[in-house]
Amino acid sequence: MEYKSTNIKKIIEEILEQKKDKGGVKSLYFVGCGGSLGALYPARTFMERECAGIKSAWINSNEFIHSMPKDFGGNSIICLACHKGNTPETIRAAALGKEAGAAVIILTWLQESEIIQYGDYIVRYAFGEEKDIAGEKAICGLLVAAELLNQTEGYENYDKFLQGIGMIDRIVKNACKHVEKRALIFAENHKDDKVIYTMASGAGYGAAYMESICIFMEMQWINSSSIHSGEYFHGPFEITDANIPFVIQVSEGSTRALDERALKFLNTYAKRVEILDAKDLGLSTIDSSVVDYFNHSLFNNVYPVYNQALAAVREHPLTTRRYMWKVEY
Repeated sequence: MEYKSTNIKKIIEEILEQKKDKGGVKSLYFVGCGGSLGALYPARTFMERECAGIKSAWINSNEFIHSMPKDFGGNSIICLACHKGNTPETIRAAALGKEAGAAVIILTWLQESEIIQYGDYIVRYAFGEEKDIAGEKAICGLLVAAELLNQTEGYENYDKFLQGIGMIDRIVKNACKHVEKRALIFAENHKDDKVIYTMASGAGYGAAYMESICIFMEMQWINSSSIHSGEYFHGPFEITDANIPFVIQVSEGSTRALDERALKFLNTYAKRVEILDAKDLGLSTIDSSVVDYFNHSLFNNVYPVYNQALAAVREHPLTTRRYMWKVEY
C-alpha cells in the first residue's frame, strides 16, 4: 500500500517557496514537552542521519525559550507538537517562533486551542484506540523531515519510506494482538515493583523515554529511567541483578546490534526482562533502508497493551494524578 503525504508535502512546498528569495531553509527545530517531545524523536534521528545541508535539533519547549539557538530565525522551520494545544511552554515557544519570522508548523489533536493562533500551518494528527497509525503524531513529524529532505536535497528512499507508512497500521495492530497474553503476565509479575527501567536505541529510543516518564512515572508512580542501549555498559549496567526489572526494545535496522549486546548481558545477569523485539513483531516487512524510522511507532503503540493491563491489576488508573493539573507548577 502506498501512502501519499499530500498535506505535509504541500506545507513544505509553500514554505520553501516563501523562503526561496530569503536564503532558503537552513534549520529545522523539533520542539515539545514530555510525550509530545518524545514523539518527535524519530524525526530528529531522521534528519541527523539523512540530511546533510539543513541543521536540525530536538529541544524541550522551555529550554528553547530560555536557550534559543543562535541561528534560529527567518531561515528556520520550527515544528512543535502539542496534544491539546494548551501546554504553556510550547505555546510560548510557538509565539517566539512567530516573532522570529520562522515558519511555524504545529502538530496537534484538537480542532481549536490556544496554540493554533501562533501556527502558520496546523497539522491535526490521529489519536485514540481506533486511530490509523499512519496519521499519528510521530509519523506526521517524520513526514515534515522527509518532505523537507526530499524537496531540498532529494531522498533516494522516499518511495520506500511512503510504502512503510502505508504498512505500519497493519503491522502495529497485529503486534498488539500478539502481545496481549504477555502483557497480562507482565502486569501480574510487576504489579508490586517500585522501579522499572526501559532500554532502547536509535530512532525508537523516544518510545522508551515516553514509557518511562509518561507511563511508569507519571501515570503509575513507579520509579523509572530510560537507558540508551549504547550507554548501558558505561555505568547503568552496574545496577543489574536478578530482582531489577527491565523492558528492552530490540529495534530493527542500524542500531539493532546495540540492543542485542545489551540483551545478551541481561540474559546472563538479570532474571526479569521483558523483550519487545521489532523483528518478532513484524517490522522487518518494511524495507531495510527505512525500517529504522518505524521502530518508534511500533513500540509506542504496543506499550499501551501493557500499560492498560498494569493499571488494571494495580488498581491505579492511567488517568490518576497527584500534581499534574492540580497544583501550581
